[in-house]
Amino acid sequence: MKILVTGANGQLGRELREVLEAKRPGITVYVDREDLDITDRAATEDFLRNGDFTHIINCAAYTAVDRAEEEKLECAAVNIDGVTNLARLADELGIKIVHISTDYVFDGHTFQPYTESDKVNPLSQYGTTKRKGETSLLGLAPESIIIRTGWLYSPHGKNFVKTILEKSASEPMLKVVTDQIGTPTYAADLAEAIATIVFARQWTPGIINYSNEGVASWYDFAVAIQRLAGIKNCPIRPILTVDYPTPAQRPLYSVLNKTRFRATYSTPIPHWEESLARCLARIKQ
Repeated sequence: MKILVTGANGQLGRELREVLEAKRPGITVYVDREDLDITDRAATEDFLRNGDFTHIINCAAYTAVDRAEEEKLECAAVNIDGVTNLARLADELGIKIVHISTDYVFDGHTFQPYTESDKVNPLSQYGTTKRKGETSLLGLAPESIIIRTGWLYSPHGKNFVKTILEKSASEPMLKVVTDQIGTPTYAADLAEAIATIVFARQWTPGIINYSNEGVASWYDFAVAIQRLAGIKNCPIRPILTVDYPTPAQRPLYSVLNKTRFRATYSTPIPHWEESLARCLARIKQ
């Protein structure tokens, strides 16, 4: 077994490095854009043909949701063309792909957890390109596994948890939307789930949902961050999405149904508050 992790310097890629090296040290190659630009078809083909890889975990993605509304071509290049470049050779070379997708492929107009087979209807350029990447991958490399997740955070990079901590230290009050509902997902837990999938005895292709357990609004999430971090001098005011306009439209409800993951794999799924506490402890250290 030889694994390639793309997007290795992102928050999920960095958590994956810790998990994979603890479980099976020395069998994984970690690359970021400086090492391999997956939007470059020729470079990607050369890298894969000479790499002797058995598995690819694709964490490379354009994830700046609002900026994507302006940088449409840049977003599509990574989320569609890059995925296509990986997929083109996967079937020929016998490489199994695990690809990370998003809850933003849904429009949020339902109010029960989304299953893998529910109808998609992305509202943003980011969500649209991620969905097209899914379609391209399954068309070219049908043995692939796509993991849909959402609200990802970690001690690394830019994310909601770190933003709330930083703004709570510098601003007298915060305003956070209370009518967008989903599930915060700790990247370390997702990395464990990915390792479980890759190292499982049976490979089960298709789409599978993974997030932490539980449900929250962004307001609930922010309040929990402050409470667990011991922040008491920066109140948070709940507001509605209409009071906080953004370039990209987001689903108002994007909770994921994880029945398929629970039935297929034995890895427990922690509640989001439990995982948030673990993340905050690492940030404090």
